[in-house]
Amino acid sequence: MSPGYITLGVADLALAAALVLVNGVLSFALRLGLERRLFWAALRMTVQLLLVGFVLKWVFANGRLHVVIGVLAAMTLIAGVSAVRRAERTFPGMYLTSIVSVWGSAWLISAFALGLILRSDPWYSPQHAVPLTGLILGNSLTGISLALDRFTAELVGKRADVEALLSLGATRWEAARDALRQALRAGLIPMLNAMLVSGIVSLPGMMTGQLLSGADPAQAARYQIMVMFLLAASTALGTMGVVLLSFRRLFNGHHQFRHDLISPRRRDR
Repeated sequence: MSPGYITLGVADLALAAALVLVNGVLSFALRLGLERRLFWAALRMTVQLLLVGFVLKWVFANGRLHVVIGVLAAMTLIAGVSAVRRAERTFPGMYLTSIVSVWGSAWLISAFALGLILRSDPWYSPQHAVPLTGLILGNSLTGISLALDRFTAELVGKRADVEALLSLGATRWEAARDALRQALRAGLIPMLNAMLVSGIVSLPGMMTGQLLSGADPAQAARYQIMVMFLLAASTALGTMGVVLLSFRRLFNGHHQFRHDLISPRRRDR
């Protein structure tokens, strides 16, 4: 263990948790009504991360291929479902579309990094595969969610324009091209913004974690650069994949727009 590594105990976490009271006091003073949601979010986050810590400790100690693949598959499935749940509208096959896009983009980029950049031995080493794939999944699902939401919103909001183009002889691609472009932009811009401010406005999470654990700053910066490039590639692939798959769902081979398939999401009050 690095000499600069500081072990956190329960008392240390309790001190950090006390800072959440600032949010609670602010919500109460301004009558925002967020006290219960804040408490639940903090409690859920704490329990989830502690459980993940215990699970990963067992996974790292076990290190078998089927265990690592099982953990990654579960993470991928949750990421695909989470991306859809953030969208304001749904259509049949949306969950499958999201899961396939997340799975394909994240696993492809993770395999590239593990095999060609890190050259992990074995390639499925949980110390490298699990955190790296988790980072990629988190960023991919954000881009995919934004792209899904924007694509359906554009099609619904500009339905008259889309159907007018189709009635005038335009192909389904020509009719949906503007919506496709807007969806791709929505999915990619957050990642581009994050790349622009990395190292100037903020130190990204991975680099910060390595610095706190006592890693060499130059090596921490190199790891963060690698991760940012991986995240950019995965986000681009995932966003493109989900938009194209959604396009094929909502436009049939006869160049008809199936607007009837899109419906608003029902949210519990």
